[in-house]
Amino acid sequence: MKKVLAIMTLVLTVFISCKKATETEPVQIEPKAPKDAELVEPAGDQCYASRQNGNIILISFNVNSHQEVNGKLSYNLTGKDKNDGTLVGNMKGDTLIGDYTFLSEGVSSVREVVFLQKDGALIEGYGDVVSTNDRVTFKDKSKLKFDAKNTLSKVDCKVE
Repeated sequence: MKKVLAIMTLVLTVFISCKKATETEPVQIEPKAPKDAELVEPAGDQCYASRQNGNIILISFNVNSHQEVNGKLSYNLTGKDKNDGTLVGNMKGDTLIGDYTFLSEGVSSVREVVFLQKDGALIEGYGDVVSTNDRVTFKDKSKLKFDAKNTLSKVDCKVE
């Protein structure tokens, strides 16, 4: 009889415990106010240059709060015509991807350019390209190579 009483007490205890768990009020979760969007401050004017073996590459650009890039790019390579043009693109993390529109031998051309920002310098990317609709682009940006010999050092921007 004692065993039956002990078992009944145990069953009733478990039953009451389970019943109390189901009768508890649902937990109220109050929504939290959304966090303010992080505002990325414009980076301002940035200028870089490379002067090696008579070759001169100059780039100056501005990055706005939407990470849009606008600027100028100039290539003065030995044995080739000098190219001056505009640069329009976007910053994606530490990488500038843009279109370089320039005049060469009286013909307007558009070429995709990619620069990696690293240690206060820009390293120009290179790789296989394709030409479509009068625009030269990289076949696969994930396969671009960034060689230290294509490094542009940060310089003071001069008012021209």
